[in-house]
Amino acid sequence: MVIQSKHFLNTASSLVVDSLRGLCVTNPHLALDAANRVVYLANQDRTKVALLCGGGSGHEPSHSGFVAAVCGSVFASPSSSQVRRAVDLVNNDEGTVIIVKNYTGDVLNFGLAKEQFSAIHPERSDRVKFVIVGDDVAVGRAQGKIVGRRGLAGVCLVYKIAGALAARGGSLDEVYAVAEYVSSLLGTIGVGLEHCHVGHRRVSPVPPLNELIPSLIKMITDTTDPDRSFVPFKNDGTDRVVLLVNNLGGLSELELGAIVGETKSALDKQGITGSFMTSLNMPGFSITLLLLPKRYQHNAIPVDLILSLLDDPTNAPGWKWSSKMEPRGVCEKSSLTSSPASPPTSRQFSLKAPDVAQFNAAIRRACEALLAAEGEITDMDKIAGDGDCGLTLSAGASGVLEALNQGTVTGEDVNMGGTSGALYSIFFSSLAQALAHSSATTVTLEVWSTALKTALAQLYTYTRARPPSRTLIDPLTAFVDTLPAGLEGAVGAVQDAAEKTRDIEAKAGRSAYIEGERLKEKRVPDPGAWGVKVIIEALAK
Repeated sequence: MVIQSKHFLNTASSLVVDSLRGLCVTNPHLALDAANRVVYLANQDRTKVALLCGGGSGHEPSHSGFVAAVCGSVFASPSSSQVRRAVDLVNNDEGTVIIVKNYTGDVLNFGLAKEQFSAIHPERSDRVKFVIVGDDVAVGRAQGKIVGRRGLAGVCLVYKIAGALAARGGSLDEVYAVAEYVSSLLGTIGVGLEHCHVGHRRVSPVPPLNELIPSLIKMITDTTDPDRSFVPFKNDGTDRVVLLVNNLGGLSELELGAIVGETKSALDKQGITGSFMTSLNMPGFSITLLLLPKRYQHNAIPVDLILSLLDDPTNAPGWKWSSKMEPRGVCEKSSLTSSPASPPTSRQFSLKAPDVAQFNAAIRRACEALLAAEGEITDMDKIAGDGDCGLTLSAGASGVLEALNQGTVTGEDVNMGGTSGALYSIFFSSLAQALAHSSATTVTLEVWSTALKTALAQLYTYTRARPPSRTLIDPLTAFVDTLPAGLEGAVGAVQDAAEKTRDIEAKAGRSAYIEGERLKEKRVPDPGAWGVKVIIEALAK
């Protein structure tokens, strides 16, 4: 993702933190851990359940406007170390509910942080709950059967309702239950003018609102198509809904007013409008419907409770409420005094490489190869993803090289966010564990092969992608499966698997949300798979 010169900023790398500082200036009840890009309440009531959300930046006011929040780079999930710091910052007597949108990077990094917190604090492992919200109705069950429904603006309703219940003093189980319940009754469809697209379809010419809006509502409420029927609407005149009309960032208030008016003519609803989850300056909007339970429905959250929680006052800046306090300086935690989320390990391992210098040189070659391939991988990802894969891999490679150059390799994660960062971190952490449990004293091909199989099996517990999936899993699995027969053949298998992603239907990863015909036309390999190929080729030289 390239930030164009038409934007006002200091530097692209500082934009996220600069924006968070501005948010805290105008909302003095907020505090900022700038090093980890975490926004949280400066004076948290630790007798009440805390909510934690987050994801890639560029969707403001999500996620920083619904504190506490962990913010990644633009369109890239935050790293697990950022999330771990946030969990520590909001730690309280009652527990924490983590709410994330269903994007692979967010699920992996927030999930990894939760697991790490539970491992460090086993006595509090049941005090952190995890909610994944997927409300998109554009991608049907068949196409999204592995990755599931994307999380869109509907998650903001989950934030508000669950957050209000927590503020009232609801228990951890009660807040978790209402978040899960609301997320199960959400449907969202988006439309934009540039990338665009009604949901997952291109439409030309752009239809008038009085034709467009009814078709959007039908995509959410229609139950005749089993592939896209996600919410149990009756469509018999008895359905009651909460409507959220969301500006994707580039619409004028004039246009948004017309959209709201047209939607009102198609629905009787409790309406909420404004910018809740944007996509930088995309000229478009989304419609979210929250189906309210019937009053006689068994085991349902009462309608009156849901509506009253929506109406409860809040000082969360993302919920269109302005602080009446005088702006002042940012309440900011110094990164120099921030305690680490978890202590570094001091355990010493006896397993050694046959030639440490040669081993380090191979790692260095792989990192330098990734840096050299950044542009190529970025170009691929602009077509097959979000455009950030090359930068993410480059950030990881730079972190490893810095540690090698300084002689500070400790086993701690480098600063590499996004889906790739989480997948690599989980894989290499599992690989390290497997090697640590080896009875050998010197690493051999057999030792590597056994440990790699163990690491891959552990990675599989965090992702449903299996080859052929058009993801980095394809060449990684090919390497692990063929390495026992020799390194040369394994490298060839990796190259073959990466090349084949050009013609594989995307089943997981960001490419699963890209139009299949466009991928077939361009025949670009999967950027993540290509990154694995670059690494393995460099290691084997």
